[in-house]
Amino acid sequence: MDHLTGIHAVREALEAGRPLDRIVIAKGRQDTRAEEIVQLARRQGVPVRFEDRGQLDRLANSKDHQGVVAMAAARPASTLEDIIAAAASDAQKGLIVLLDGVEDPHNLGAIIRTSLAAGAHGVVIPERRAAGLTDTVSRASAGALAHLPVAKVTNLARSMEELKEAGYWLIGLDERAEQNYTQADFSSPVGIVLGGEGQGLHELTRKRCDFVVSLPTIGPVKSLNVSVAAGVVLFEARRQRSAKAK
Repeated sequence: MDHLTGIHAVREALEAGRPLDRIVIAKGRQDTRAEEIVQLARRQGVPVRFEDRGQLDRLANSKDHQGVVAMAAARPASTLEDIIAAAASDAQKGLIVLLDGVEDPHNLGAIIRTSLAAGAHGVVIPERRAAGLTDTVSRASAGALAHLPVAKVTNLARSMEELKEAGYWLIGLDERAEQNYTQADFSSPVGIVLGGEGQGLHELTRKRCDFVVSLPTIGPVKSLNVSVAAGVVLFEARRQRSAKAK
């Protein structure tokens, strides 16, 4: 049983139609956002209970829950094949984000949120040496995890080859690259490959990219936080695709 905590994560799970066992709200929490959750839950037949805040602390194993906790069945795992198939059925060209060892759950959650907002079809993460799909990630994604498929793969390099076979170009982000990210073509089926905090792309991953681009910075700062870099590149892809559609 998964625990979802916080207003955004619980509301988005309800709106996405995710099966929930029950929702627990702290006694005395009476505001518009809590009432919206109660009404959504009632429409979907999800039981709502009101408990002391200490009980929510124990359920969430944390005090950082905003007075709302939901118990949900474990999410069925997405696969890379699922994401490719979903992208193929969409009028938009495939846009998939691959993360090479992002370990901070807040960064992972932020990237998932940005990927959904930019129209990506899914995110691919490795099973090892990377952040997993924890409650912290769900909260950091502000509910986006309920809507965007995230595939955990055992071998990222092999997944990159699968994407190439499916007709995707792989564009990696690396501060050492000479090509500016705005010079890359994101209008075709594309996999955007981002490295982890500190180390960036592993050499094996970098070699498998068709193109490697950088985000030019000014002054002593040579690179951006990975979630910020993801946002810059993803919305460049969205800009190019919108311009081409027009």
